[in-house]
Amino acid sequence: MSAAAPLTTTTAAAAAAPGTTFSASKFRGATVEDLDLAPALSITPTTPISTAISLSYDRDYSQLTVTSASTRALLGYVSAAALRSAADRPAAPVSTVMNRFDRRRSKGYKLITPETELEELARWFEDSGEEFAVVTDAARRFVLGVATRGDLAEFLRRRPE
Repeated sequence: MSAAAPLTTTTAAAAAAPGTTFSASKFRGATVEDLDLAPALSITPTTPISTAISLSYDRDYSQLTVTSASTRALLGYVSAAALRSAADRPAAPVSTVMNRFDRRRSKGYKLITPETELEELARWFEDSGEEFAVVTDAARRFVLGVATRGDLAEFLRRRPE
């Protein structure tokens, strides 16, 4: 898998309801890389809301990661729902509606990489209650994509019993 490997998709057909649980035995050692998802997309805090809406719709993404323009450090994310709610302010920057990640060490951080086993990712979804996970390289320097509960459900649907 290359650094720009596909890791993001959130189509309605693949959506899994909150609280969806996954049987670990069905993953049979598969990793995030095996999800074979569409390419990731990050925007900066200064991206206009109208541009972010277009990017989100064009790729059918429910979340876009937000990274620093200068360092490419992960700052947070913005949901398509938040973008739609701010559509009346198309020139406003994404920073006005984005969710910033709490970077304090005391909050903990679960490293999700392309090598993370899907069983571990599913367990993290169940334990955290989150709907998506940001996938990074092992050094946390690059955002590679976003994996969702829906991606896991779609993987299991496609995988033979």
